[in-house]
Amino acid sequence: MSEALERGLEAMRAQMDARVKSYFSSCVHCGICAEACLFYTETGDARYTPIYKAEPLRKLWKREYTFWGKLLSKLGLLKPMTESDLSDWEELIYDGCSVCSRCSMVCPVGVDMAYLIRKAKEGLAAAGFSPRDLVAAGDRAVTIGSPMGVTTTTLNATIRAQEKEYGLPVPLDVEGADYLLLLSSGEIAGFPEFIGSLAKIFKSAGVSWTISSDYFEATNTGVQLGNSKMAATLVERVITAAEKLKVKTVISPECGHAYTTIRWDAPNIIGRPLPFKVVHIIELLDQLRQEGRLKIEGHTDERISYHDPCNAGRRGGVLDQPRNLLNMVAPNFVELPENGAMNWCCGGGGGVSSNERADELRLQVFNAKKRQLDAVKIEGLVTACSNCRHMLEDGLEHNDMYDVELLGITELIADHLAE
Repeated sequence: MSEALERGLEAMRAQMDARVKSYFSSCVHCGICAEACLFYTETGDARYTPIYKAEPLRKLWKREYTFWGKLLSKLGLLKPMTESDLSDWEELIYDGCSVCSRCSMVCPVGVDMAYLIRKAKEGLAAAGFSPRDLVAAGDRAVTIGSPMGVTTTTLNATIRAQEKEYGLPVPLDVEGADYLLLLSSGEIAGFPEFIGSLAKIFKSAGVSWTISSDYFEATNTGVQLGNSKMAATLVERVITAAEKLKVKTVISPECGHAYTTIRWDAPNIIGRPLPFKVVHIIELLDQLRQEGRLKIEGHTDERISYHDPCNAGRRGGVLDQPRNLLNMVAPNFVELPENGAMNWCCGGGGGVSSNERADELRLQVFNAKKRQLDAVKIEGLVTACSNCRHMLEDGLEHNDMYDVELLGITELIADHLAE
């Protein structure tokens, strides 16, 4: 047995908890999850069915954790795990799964397929079978502090530009602020107006907030890669920054993956409770709305709809809040078919967007989203995830859908604040 294979198997054995065992024991192989996966529905390739993508983990479970598997292995009637069991599945798992959890929603026996895929990634990553682009992003996240290579110098330059554009200060390293805002590299590099919009909203609502120059990155590439040690390192950096500034609550930005990681997964990743509360920015804005602290004037006449980010919505429960906010400024709001918890993924979550090798497949499976958009004939599409926004931009351009304007919900609210 090669060292790489042994590392991979040991990593998967470490992930073989009660949930994994019960899920494999419960699966009735009905195939219902297949029709919920855009990688299967848009390619017709049976290899992309969710349960098949978890096959390396299932084979290990069967061989080492079931009575019949152990018996057949001893009798030499069950083939041993091989390196190809990992290498052959690398592309299926990293390219053909955005860990969107739509398949988990339809399983009649409650199997969380996204959970199994994440556990399988641990084995692949440990054995060295991961996309080089995602590995490089992880290296940058650890050494630079950002998977895209965004530095504190870049952040400071972006903040200065936003302060100049909006005529408002952006608080940096303010000790004792109520909220610490995290940012994803995608926002800083692609949608810097998110920062200026929040400065405008928070000033109007009287919110005490700050950004840490020590650590500001919301994205956890360790989770996307399947490297639990890296994931823990990045979570600890958030904790260190928050404790240094003595903040009470950490704000996850418009990034679904970042929210579920720091809000739901982080305590399990580091093995202890977080020393602060976590709130998604859309949850906080809706709280301000409920408290009467968002003063809105005017509205957009555009016929718009909302794309639910998979992690923030389906896995994180942030479903009603964005709609509450949109109803303040968009009287012509319409829902996409199969919206909310059953919305179709943008195709780039779970690290797929960082994996250039997967681009062709990602744009192919965007057809699921295209059908949704074609059904409602909208002028604008709003979302609350910077990664979704980047992927939607790619998909719209690829399909020559230039008549659909992409909007960020935070900026939309800021544009209609009463002066």
